[in-house]
Amino acid sequence: MSPHPLLAQLLAPNRYAVIFAIKGVVAMALALFVSMALQLDRPYWAMVSAIFLQIRPESGLVIEKALCLIVGSAAGGGFGILVLALLTPYPLLALGLLTLWIGLNSAASSMVHNLNYIYAFAMAGMTAGLVVILVMADAGTTNSQAVFTIAQARISEIATGAVCAMLVSQLLWPVTVKDGLRVNARKVINKTLAYLKLELEPGSSHRQRHEHADEILETLVAVNDDSSAVTYEGPEGSGRSRAANLLCNKVMSLLAVTQIMGRFQRNHGDLVSPAFSEVLSQMRRYFGEIAEADSYQEGYRLAHELRRSLLEQRTGFRNESAIVTRLTRTALELVSDLVVVLRAYNALESRDRTLLKAPMLETHRDPLVGLINGFRTAVIFGIGAIIWTQTASSAALMIMIMPVVFSVMFARFSLAELTPILRRVLMGATVAIPVALFFGLGLLSRASGNVELLMLVLAGPYFFGLLALADRPTLPYGLGFCIPFTIITQPSNSMTFNAESAVNIALGLFVGISILYWVFKVITPPDSRFMQRRLLRSTARDLTAIDDHEMPENWFNGRMGERLLRLANYDQSSESSERYMTDLGFTGLNLGHVSIRLRKLIQDHRSPTVDRLLKEWQQTLAETYLLSARGVINPEFRKAGARLLEAIHAQRDPDQKTVVVEGMFERLALTMERTARTVAEATGQPKLASAETESLA
Repeated sequence: MSPHPLLAQLLAPNRYAVIFAIKGVVAMALALFVSMALQLDRPYWAMVSAIFLQIRPESGLVIEKALCLIVGSAAGGGFGILVLALLTPYPLLALGLLTLWIGLNSAASSMVHNLNYIYAFAMAGMTAGLVVILVMADAGTTNSQAVFTIAQARISEIATGAVCAMLVSQLLWPVTVKDGLRVNARKVINKTLAYLKLELEPGSSHRQRHEHADEILETLVAVNDDSSAVTYEGPEGSGRSRAANLLCNKVMSLLAVTQIMGRFQRNHGDLVSPAFSEVLSQMRRYFGEIAEADSYQEGYRLAHELRRSLLEQRTGFRNESAIVTRLTRTALELVSDLVVVLRAYNALESRDRTLLKAPMLETHRDPLVGLINGFRTAVIFGIGAIIWTQTASSAALMIMIMPVVFSVMFARFSLAELTPILRRVLMGATVAIPVALFFGLGLLSRASGNVELLMLVLAGPYFFGLLALADRPTLPYGLGFCIPFTIITQPSNSMTFNAESAVNIALGLFVGISILYWVFKVITPPDSRFMQRRLLRSTARDLTAIDDHEMPENWFNGRMGERLLRLANYDQSSESSERYMTDLGFTGLNLGHVSIRLRKLIQDHRSPTVDRLLKEWQQTLAETYLLSARGVINPEFRKAGARLLEAIHAQRDPDQKTVVVEGMFERLALTMERTARTVAEATGQPKLASAETESLA
């Protein structure tokens, strides 16, 4: 029987985990030493701040996270002062406004994907709560000067821990974001090349293609998140950040374009001519060779060789159909994007000033998700506030603080991901409580005021807790252990032997995390199918807004990155083998790219009539996309395409570009009809409907 993952991590830690744990212990020791030397009121909050910075300890990420913690704490402290200045005589109103503030921060954290920015919102809520609650707990002896002093102390403690952890990260065995970024970039390129080859393989399975696509999307989001932190790593950082963003953007273009060719070959094999079959064969062979290349230069050379080969083959075409002509042009566009991806990868190591700037992939911002997460966090704080006002217990203070921080941090996870995370946090806290009580009631109380002895006693528990924190599967155990252990022991200059206080704090933490677990179980977002439909509607809205942006391809890729990952995650959590919702997401991605390419093709054929019909066609495209997602064929789409094509021909005599446009319209019509049939079969509809029959119904 295999050992428990936490036990395995502690018994056989890897070299990285040991170094990470040692650095973490040093960072926390430095935070404790500095905060005690500065005579700060609660040095353990500096240690809590240092713990948060041990999650992803790469230097750029630590700097970014430290800045987020400091900014969030300052915002929270300022808001706490404002609440007390206005509502000190009205404690219930003050608690109500604080609850609203915490809920708003939780909702706002759902609108960002970067974990470091989420910490800023968590600190804003926690610091405001600490300032208001600590003042209200001793309101009889508190004046305006004391309010400011408490706020200043909390901000100083958080900032001290953040700065100390940042210094240790920079000076002691530094690990950079750049190294991990390059590894992930290489991984995403290899996975993308394997995916391109699979898409063009006639015998590849639906499951294989989706497994590769899922991994590509997950790694892309990781590269995108790290691209902001690498900016802090020296003068080359901003250039690497731009290269990472460009790589993510162009990989999205590759996914979109490859979908077009793969689906055409699988679903309309009768339209694949011998010449086009040779094009596909050439691409499969070169993709495999580029993936196996042992250097950037070799991969770059092969990509250019593939492009020349495709140009020669296209020159030799005779009497090929419009759709084959269009798809051969698409193949050339795909190879051009691949060349840019390879250059962007190379620029992560050596600066390339000729690369264009591309935006980061955007977070999909769903107000409904933000509302639910904000309400859930407000409920958790509200439960703690009710317990505190009714009992005036010090244990209730912990129910109001740490569960709120965890709630904001975990809000972006789906329920399927969140359940094991919360269980592991709770298990870590369960282990931390007896360990903390033993050390707090025994050894640490005897070390009061002796910082060297305090560090020596604390080093052991923190080392094992940080070992767990170093590995992603065991990270929740480490987080659940380190933070409760710190808050229960509360190392400081004037530690006292107080069993009742330590037990109360431990009880408050355990109850608070338990409340957090059950509130997350009870208050959940709508079911995955409903959320997927919202994602598809957002995609349809973006399709109609293509003309509103100066660089539509970059804008659309940025919007679709995380959206596709969410669709894939929802499909995975439903355990459906069909995965048709993920397919619909990729269809939306490729519709956006086709729309953008259409505008480039007809640039010389524009007129007021063409522009009007193009707008109508784009609106019909978005409507047809949503209808096909319900298993309905829209006959108006072919009619809208025919009207637009007629107007294009009326503007200028047909040429090679209009032949490509004609093939594009035919391919899109086939895609929409096939998608509608696939959805109808997957959802068990008795027969395929059309938009006309559905409207009559």
